[in-house]
Amino acid sequence: MMAESPSIAAVREEIEALHRFFVAWFSGACADDHALFERELLDRLDAEFMLVPPAGTLLSSDDLTGGIRAAYGSNPDFRIAIRNLRIRHRWDRHLLATYEEWQRNARASTPPDNGRVATVLFDVDRGFRWLHVHETWLPESLMRAGPYDF
Repeated sequence: MMAESPSIAAVREEIEALHRFFVAWFSGACADDHALFERELLDRLDAEFMLVPPAGTLLSSDDLTGGIRAAYGSNPDFRIAIRNLRIRHRWDRHLLATYEEWQRNARASTPPDNGRVATVLFDVDRGFRWLHVHETWLPESLMRAGPYDF
């Protein structure tokens, strides 16, 4: 018997929880604590996790975690909003979803106020294990228009 698929609310909570951690970490609003970093980031990512950011490079979890760890508190005004989440496919133990990730005051991005479409592949049998994320910039006209009221 196959387990019940997660609801859109559960998928939203997982995606937003990870992004709340990014905001807290980069802004310095949380403790610079290894256990917190492990629980909120490392425990979520599969050992074979890959990210394709808008620039098109391929980054492993090892590639990401060192830079994220070192950037603690580097961007006090950084904010993220998640919009337009959709579950696209569910099969066996996997779930594919898309969402828009809007960033405000992102010092590491050009432009610093930006938006991207992300596609995420989860292993839901292992509690929303992040397997793969692919991000693409939203069209410039949408990014310029915002809104950035978060």
